[in-house]
Amino acid sequence: MRAAVAEPWHDVPVGLLDGRVTGLSGLSVSLSGMRDFTGVGDRVSIAGLDGRETEAEIVAFRGDTAIAMPYGSLEGIGSGCRATFRLFDQEQRRRRAGGTLTINASWQGRVIDPMGRPIDGKGPLAPGGEPRRLRAPPPEAALRARLGPRIDLGIRALNLFTTCREGQRLGLFAGSGVGKSTLMGMLARNTDCDVAVIALVGERGREVREFVEDDLGPEGLAKSVVVVATSDTSPLMRREAAYAAMAAAEYFRDQGKSVLMLMDSVTRFCQALREIGLSSGEPPATRGYPPSVFAELPRLLERAGPGLDERGLDDRGRKRRAGQITAMFSVLVEGDDHNEPVADAVRGILDGHVVLERRIAEAGRYPAVNVLRSLSRTVPGCNAAEENALIQDARADLSTWDDIQDMVRLGAYRTGNDARADRAIRVAPAIEEILKQSRSEKATIAESFHALRDVLGPPETA
Repeated sequence: MRAAVAEPWHDVPVGLLDGRVTGLSGLSVSLSGMRDFTGVGDRVSIAGLDGRETEAEIVAFRGDTAIAMPYGSLEGIGSGCRATFRLFDQEQRRRRAGGTLTINASWQGRVIDPMGRPIDGKGPLAPGGEPRRLRAPPPEAALRARLGPRIDLGIRALNLFTTCREGQRLGLFAGSGVGKSTLMGMLARNTDCDVAVIALVGERGREVREFVEDDLGPEGLAKSVVVVATSDTSPLMRREAAYAAMAAAEYFRDQGKSVLMLMDSVTRFCQALREIGLSSGEPPATRGYPPSVFAELPRLLERAGPGLDERGLDDRGRKRRAGQITAMFSVLVEGDDHNEPVADAVRGILDGHVVLERRIAEAGRYPAVNVLRSLSRTVPGCNAAEENALIQDARADLSTWDDIQDMVRLGAYRTGNDARADRAIRVAPAIEEILKQSRSEKATIAESFHALRDVLGPPETA
């Protein structure tokens, strides 16, 4: 009872700090009167001329002037408008640093905005829950659990050629229109996990319902938390969508659950960071991205993965199981350039990458995964020796077929000239058929390797 009374009491500020709007420029607002009591990341409330309250975040300081960006529209805000900041004691400031969200189990099966408000028309969320920091640090590297057993993603191309373990982080690199959203919906439905947390960052507004109802479906939504910030929202809201989804994933992970984290896309998250950085006066660097973008990326991506290694026994005498966040971060490669700055930075942070290729999609094979350019850094450690040999044979056959297929179609290759080429001509089309998978189809790891074994026969041991 004391805890129930104490929590609201601690939520009461010790005072209010008044400031004034002294200028507006682009997406930012200049505030006076905030010196000595506020810092970067603090949130203030600005009263517009129309009486509307707009929440804003302090992103920089220039001398005694605080530079803030609003979470909503700047309409109605003018010079002289009042800005207020709620003052808390030091303990509460530490808890609130970077903002907090109160998360509970009722988030599962719901579509919410980055502020934790439901936007699916299904009524309010259940009250109560655990306050979680939006910008929590990653678990200590030396205290994190090891990666868990391999996880069934339900998609043959990924189960075979980018076999994944619980707690692993993969990048999904794709241009526009090659089936990225459909693949993410399949992952949310088919992956063998307890909870899926999906962040739609900068998504087109009209596509949200299509993704939730068609790609995700009732079955996928039932075990998912979907956090949405559409492209028309402020850059702060688009940035917060990634933080809110990660905070929700950490909440379920800390309960010992296996969590699948899907984020679409890291590129739009970085674009939001770029808008914030440039508005606060930071100089542009690589392709217009300020340096803070590439400092912020690992802080977000490193939060996914295994939780703390909780040694000891639970109340049933069983060894405690550390929760895991298995993450798939999509990267929208501009002009199909897989070496652009965001893609290059993300590839170096994550534990593997899956490449979707437009040429494969145009040929009608979905998911359009280029298995030769895709890689999981936990393979071969998570597969049996016979499975690794099968995959090596399949990669060799597909690589050979990729080299000679133009010659074969032109009639310039004569059967019998090369044994490896003859084998590739025979088995590569069958492997391509295995990689095809419809939206509604699910394939387990065992079924995937069984299908590949039927095509290749016993693995070569040369």
